[in-house]
Amino acid sequence: MHCHGLLLTLCALAGVSCRNQEEKLLQDLMTNYNRNLRPALHGDQIIDVTLKLTLTNLISLNEREETLTTNVWIEMQWSDYRLRWDPEEYDNIQLLRVPSTMVWLPDIVLENKSQTYSANEINLLLTVEEGQTVEWISIDPEAFTENGEWAIKHRPARKIINSEQFTPDDTQYQQVIFYLIIQRKPLFYIINIIVPCVLISAMAVLVYFLPAKAGGQKCTVSINVLLAQTVFLFLIAQKVPETSQAVPLIGKYLTFLMVVTVVIVVNAVIVLNISLRTPNTHSMSQRVRQVCLHLLPRYLGMHMPEGTPAPPRAARRRSSLGLIVKADEYMLWKARTELVFEKQKQRDGLMKTVLEKIERGLESGSAQDFSQSLEEAGPDIRACVDACNHIANATREQNDFNSESEEWMLVGRVIDRVCFFIMASLFVCGTIGIFLMAHFNQAPTLPFPGDPKQYLPQ
Repeated sequence: MHCHGLLLTLCALAGVSCRNQEEKLLQDLMTNYNRNLRPALHGDQIIDVTLKLTLTNLISLNEREETLTTNVWIEMQWSDYRLRWDPEEYDNIQLLRVPSTMVWLPDIVLENKSQTYSANEINLLLTVEEGQTVEWISIDPEAFTENGEWAIKHRPARKIINSEQFTPDDTQYQQVIFYLIIQRKPLFYIINIIVPCVLISAMAVLVYFLPAKAGGQKCTVSINVLLAQTVFLFLIAQKVPETSQAVPLIGKYLTFLMVVTVVIVVNAVIVLNISLRTPNTHSMSQRVRQVCLHLLPRYLGMHMPEGTPAPPRAARRRSSLGLIVKADEYMLWKARTELVFEKQKQRDGLMKTVLEKIERGLESGSAQDFSQSLEEAGPDIRACVDACNHIANATREQNDFNSESEEWMLVGRVIDRVCFFIMASLFVCGTIGIFLMAHFNQAPTLPFPGDPKQYLPQ
């Protein structure tokens, strides 16, 4: 028991002695020490300050405000001749931790450049470890947390001498710049923005499968797609910086899709205008009929009805009531004396009257009576023939009218099919082109163009 008590006492005394030696060393070092003066033996001596940056976390990148938030440790090393001592005089103390507020510190701010001292007073250098200059941002694998949105591609460090703009007497003459080249991980944007945008925009191309006369439905679908694209563009505009120096690829793609959708709406209006044309308002030329009804359908693989000779060109009627007027023209040809028998003819019919007259001539049995009955029935027979010719002509004109109206609708279908192939090709090629631009828009293989150095640990 006495031996253990003596050992503890000696250890305690040794600890007190060590603390007293550290306190004595600190007091000796701080005697006449001025933390506001550079540790220079003479006025023209330049103090070498080495820098090392260790990245522990890449928190976020605010693209709209163009700010990068990180957690880093900045390690600075320099030599201060006023903080030297002989370890043998202080119980072989090799290391002494001193509060930073008690010693001189180089005025190095977060931008990694000296704000107070010029290049004639402080020389900024990169840290040298194991005989190799640390020309990169160090990453502690145990403390570093990987970011879910951005991937670090390069992290070089360089000392920059701005000899063209400044002199060594300026504080901005020398800089140590730490570069962080990052690339976005695209999976989030692909799933939440790009894929829905492509699917919604593809619906605008599908409106061509609606009938040519369904222009209102086509415009409704296209405008709804346009509104959805506007919402996507508004969401993207809230994340990108308000600058005119560059436009992001997703913004270019959405603008391209909006232009395609607007063209589809214009095309639907034009096709609807053509499909609803009639001979009363428009006359189809032979060139349009030849190109749109014979030449283009052959190359587009469209099945067209059997061609009939083009109807002769008639004078364009000013109103669709012309057909109704034609049907009533026959009544104007009759003599006014026949109006007395109008009710009788409406009840018995014109053909019945003619047959009765001929029958009376046959019943008499004489040729003279039969000739007389034919002579009496002649005007009625002529009226029947004229009525039949008139009805045949009116029916023929109605068929020609319907045929030319059908031709205008077929022309609208052909134009609709041509625009479908054009817009579908434009949509596919534009989408593939934008995606290829995004694929080749990668971080460079080297941090600096023309410099083969990787700026990584060997």
